[in-house]
Amino acid sequence: MKAMNFTLIAAAISLSSASSAAAVRFDQSTLSGLGARNIGSAMMSGRVSAIDAYEENGMVTLYVGAASGGVWKSKDGGTTFEPIFDKQPVQSIGDIVVDPSNRNTVWVGTGETWVRNSVSYGDGIYKSVDGGQNWTHMGLKGSERINEVLVHPKNSDVVYACVTGRLWSDSSERGLYQTTNGGKSWSLILKGSNKSTGCSGITMDAKDPNVMYAGLWDFRRQGWTFRSGGEGPDKASGSALMKTTDGGKTWTALTAENTPGLPKGPWGRIETEIAPTDSNVVYTVIESESGALYRSGDGGKTFERPRLGLESAQPLCQTRGRSKKCRPTFQNQFVSDCLGRRWQNLWHSRRKLPRRLARYLDQSRQYTAPNCRE
Repeated sequence: MKAMNFTLIAAAISLSSASSAAAVRFDQSTLSGLGARNIGSAMMSGRVSAIDAYEENGMVTLYVGAASGGVWKSKDGGTTFEPIFDKQPVQSIGDIVVDPSNRNTVWVGTGETWVRNSVSYGDGIYKSVDGGQNWTHMGLKGSERINEVLVHPKNSDVVYACVTGRLWSDSSERGLYQTTNGGKSWSLILKGSNKSTGCSGITMDAKDPNVMYAGLWDFRRQGWTFRSGGEGPDKASGSALMKTTDGGKTWTALTAENTPGLPKGPWGRIETEIAPTDSNVVYTVIESESGALYRSGDGGKTFERPRLGLESAQPLCQTRGRSKKCRPTFQNQFVSDCLGRRWQNLWHSRRKLPRRLARYLDQSRQYTAPNCRE
């Protein structure tokens, strides 16, 4: 009798569980009451300045770089972290990139590039060939700040380092560097017009690695002020938006004079991103008297200012399936499901709008812009 009762109870529990599982829904209502939460090393290391990750066998491996706390690695999608850069002489991180051809190879550019008056500095670029267990210094020791590192998707020996450079003084070790031998030697392939102009960012065409855009940034921090661009709104600036179609051998400056839609100079900081789903779509944020987010739909030949002008933002583009989305990141976060033509505010004055965020997360799994015309 007891055995029969136990069997009936087990069957009831099984039916109840199956019914509950079938009733589970995952949509915007599921997430609408949830806020974003910290999943890792920012609690221990201050500002997070760099991140890269890859998925393998259903598990996400995550590398996180802190502004003044080194590099942290998670093998379980952010559940746990371990520090892997503590034995190196610097702990300020500018960028991290995993080699797309070999996931055991990781590059770290040191020196945070959000140039506050309280930032630390780096001493060049590092490389690991065993997933971060050991590191080798690969040069650019006087760079002080490396904003971005790009590895050629088909040739691991070709690496680009975007060097912003020193904060408080002139420096000749600024600009975009390239190595063709895995970091044994470096060549300066793009430099500014003066010693206060460094590289602010670089983006590579996912379909043609020879096509790249790079930003040059003229800046100077002093104890009592900060200059971004020239010495005044009408003074000359070394900042520029550059494009190459031959892997960095030659560069062309895109200006208001030769590229319709771009603002008049002088310019300050520039950040550019090529949409991963469509190489003709290019987003750039240009700091100027009429600075905003600008968009090109023809590979940089012309630009337009979207309906919502976004200032002092760094565009971050992503794709999920057929969806084409670009999110500029700054104090207020916006999302576009219309290839950058129309934007919606997800965050406002640092207060999360969970319904809008949930709606975006819910819709991002499918193409949601049927009324957008390219």
